[in-house]
Amino acid sequence: MICGLLGRSLTHSYSPVIHAMLGSYQYSLFEVEPDELPSFLRSDRFDGLNVTIPYKKAVIPFCAELSAAAQAIGAVNTIVRRADGTLYGDNTDYGGFCALLSSCGVSVRGKKVLVFGSGGASATVQAALRAMDARQIVVVSRRGAVCYEDLNRHLDAQFAVNATPVGMYPHNGQSPVSLSRFPRLECALDLIYNPARTSFLLQAEALHIPHAGGLRMLAEQARLAAERFTGARIPADTVETIVHRLTMQMENIILIGMPGCGKSSVGAALADALGRPFVDADTVLSEQAGMSIPEIFRLEGEAGFRARETQVLRDLGARSGLVIATGGGCVTRQENYPLLHQNGRIFWLTRPLSLLPTNGRPLSKQHGADALFAAREPLYRAFCDNVADNSGALDDTVRQILEVIS
Repeated sequence: MICGLLGRSLTHSYSPVIHAMLGSYQYSLFEVEPDELPSFLRSDRFDGLNVTIPYKKAVIPFCAELSAAAQAIGAVNTIVRRADGTLYGDNTDYGGFCALLSSCGVSVRGKKVLVFGSGGASATVQAALRAMDARQIVVVSRRGAVCYEDLNRHLDAQFAVNATPVGMYPHNGQSPVSLSRFPRLECALDLIYNPARTSFLLQAEALHIPHAGGLRMLAEQARLAAERFTGARIPADTVETIVHRLTMQMENIILIGMPGCGKSSVGAALADALGRPFVDADTVLSEQAGMSIPEIFRLEGEAGFRARETQVLRDLGARSGLVIATGGGCVTRQENYPLLHQNGRIFWLTRPLSLLPTNGRPLSKQHGADALFAAREPLYRAFCDNVADNSGALDDTVRQILEVIS
């Protein structure tokens, strides 16, 4: 059986990895230009398809029959070739979104929901919300009946769903709206899954609002699609395994801590244990600048160094599946936190100050380790998700981190 994902640009798709966990069928990426779509759909190159941007509506005329969900939504994300050769169109995004909402443990019944975006993903969300008895669904788009300039009339919204591509990799850090405008907000959902935490979700996290990204929706719609492809039932708890494994594979492991605490050594050993790329942010910074870190401090001062550092962290933090050792002072800039947190789990490496070297470390020499630690300790604590003690053997530190992420 040959299955796959149909779209126009599929470079960053997680679908092949997910479907490899769901069945034994071949799963390929089919990048097709619009003028090639009719001939592709009439070909014998596939038995089952997932469909993504920009073809969820375009494939409908080629389907001999649509499921009730696909008809109601007006979009198809799953196609199955039937025994007579005709195509059956379904929409498993519907079930995927329901699973995503359910994972937050909240109900939309009787609630006012803002849906950002008016495309195919938005139509799926709207259909699901109607079935769940949302009181009012307000679709916000750039040129629709309700546009972003009209939001002051909807500040009483209780749910918000981002169904736009705003904030999707590689355009990390963007958001369709500031969630602080909505004081009654109870939940925020983003259909984007790369990065793991979009700016939309990071805002919700900062506001202590229940929130979730699109990875669970992606996994659940894939499970349902795989059932259509194979005709076999796949247990619902398979989604938990998929989400866990993908998170493990894609989440950056980020090390912060005092200068000389061993971030580079631990990072290299950890990357080796995980079979991942290792990146030292200070090394990248120095290579890009064409001079050493002490030279940067001498010529540009700390402000110049920090500006360079933030740009490096912006680039590295947008990537996935890395082990990243940061500079000891990255925590002194709050804007670095979302850059690291968007795709990563942050570990604070601790080590006795008496063991920290100062050679080649301008601020450690200037201020002394005690004063530097006193200023940065609350910042390390605020940035980190976990703490790892690096006062003993290197292998022990690596083992601590592996136990946390496994």
